[in-house]
Amino acid sequence: MKKPFALILIGSAMVAGSFVGCSNHPSEEEMKQLNDLKAEVTSLENGIAAQQSEKAALLKSIADKDAQLTQCAKDKEALQQRLKGVQ
Repeated sequence: MKKPFALILIGSAMVAGSFVGCSNHPSEEEMKQLNDLKAEVTSLENGIAAQQSEKAALLKSIADKDAQLTQCAKDKEALQQRLKGVQ
């Protein structure tokens, strides 16, 4: 997750460095690069949010499965105790 952020910072620094020139106004190409970077940042942020959401869902699923496994182990132990009592 830190790698895309670092790439964004490097890209932003490169774009900012390209703004230092003879002109006070950015060229159309520079504006396009900036807009492309902004779109990429938005896309990456949306991707991160989606991955975090998926991670949360998976962690909840794991917790549910662990709870079911624990309950099964308890049920098995109780059943074994009853079977020992019957014999």
